[in-house]
Amino acid sequence: MGIRQEYIEKHPGSKRLYERAVKLFPSGVTHDRRYLNPFPIYVTNALGAKKWDVDGREYIDYWMGHGALILGHRHQHVVQAIHRQIDKGTHYGACHEMEVEWAEKIVELVPSAEKVRFTASGTEATMMAIRLARSYTGKKKIVRFAGHFHGWHDAVCVGIQPPFDAPNSSGIPEESLQNTIVLPPNDLQELETQLKKREDVAAVILEPSGGFGGVIPITAEYLKGLREITLKSGVLLILDEVVTGFRYTPGGAQQYFDVSPDLSCFAKILAGGLPGGAVAGKKAIMEYLEFKEDPHWNRYRKIPHPGTFNANPLSAAAGVATLDVIAKGEVIPMADENAGHLRNALNEVIKSHEIKWCVHGEHSILHILMNHRCPKQRTCDRKACTYDYTLAYQKDPVLLGLFRTAMLIQGVDSIGDHFWISWLHSGEVLERTGEAFDQALKRLKEDLPDRFDFPD
Repeated sequence: MGIRQEYIEKHPGSKRLYERAVKLFPSGVTHDRRYLNPFPIYVTNALGAKKWDVDGREYIDYWMGHGALILGHRHQHVVQAIHRQIDKGTHYGACHEMEVEWAEKIVELVPSAEKVRFTASGTEATMMAIRLARSYTGKKKIVRFAGHFHGWHDAVCVGIQPPFDAPNSSGIPEESLQNTIVLPPNDLQELETQLKKREDVAAVILEPSGGFGGVIPITAEYLKGLREITLKSGVLLILDEVVTGFRYTPGGAQQYFDVSPDLSCFAKILAGGLPGGAVAGKKAIMEYLEFKEDPHWNRYRKIPHPGTFNANPLSAAAGVATLDVIAKGEVIPMADENAGHLRNALNEVIKSHEIKWCVHGEHSILHILMNHRCPKQRTCDRKACTYDYTLAYQKDPVLLGLFRTAMLIQGVDSIGDHFWISWLHSGEVLERTGEAFDQALKRLKEDLPDRFDFPD
């Protein structure tokens, strides 16, 4: 029996739900990454590092709330905080003490945070940061790097995937992209050359892990050089810490790399599994969100910022509880250690199958490169690959989709070639993951023998 047919037979409940969903949602899903042929699984509950679907099947979870759940599902401290808040109310339409405590935690943990403003998502956070940079500098252009991801608003919907000079969506007017400059990643000389040519750049924005959570990693030397160049050029530096915030260290990648940005964007872990994001930065820049005793300022210079669910009490309660646990310092090292064990185990499986795959990743995020052309494949430590960045985006969608399906049959759920690791992914969980990976590769080689590259 082929992988896809076995998947269909083992997931009748999910199949029935998908048949209902496809009548309601485009392609039957509410998030692009959840789309899967022939259909996705439908989950009923989760706990720790595991979750269960409508057919009663158990999965080791490596989605972990799209990276938000470094503490695992239903962490007791977070759940209790949410329950306490539910009993008090979920939406006051007013300021509340918990939002103050939440912001105080961010300022305490994040080195560059002087003032904070909450949003409902990471996309909103990067949109606000860019607007703040333009208001503060009076300039229009932003620089972003090929392969980095900053949400789905118009200004950043170019440079995400090849061809990098084309928007990754229809419906985006060409005029919306005229002020976005896409440069190759990890190339300080090109950045410096471009900034010397022009005086209209407000900010440089990037993921401090490297594009898509570290698929193409960044070094500390690069980030420090980037900071020096932007300071010299009078250009603001925006670190998109939606992925790295409270994951690399309690203070994010900026603390880990010792680089101080002008503005930082947060989401995911920030809200402990509930919706929420934030921009934090220098007081002089964040000032453009303030009201003043000046009608002209309030009408023409202030940035209006509504948002019904900004700093809502439930997200604030979950966020405070999560940051409380992270601040104690135990979670992040354990998650990093678990990720290291898993990276090594999966690479041993790959070696036994003699295929041109590689698992790499720093801290608690892992990436699987399938049929890649890394010249160091047999000698690198597979912690941080530095091959040509364009190769990371030359994916085989058929192989990737069937890999996800094969892993689900084996009881492991991940975003395909992307794994989020929590502090609970240890011991038996990691052992089972390695066994599932081995079985999935065996099945893939049977179903898709022509889709694999083997060593010469």
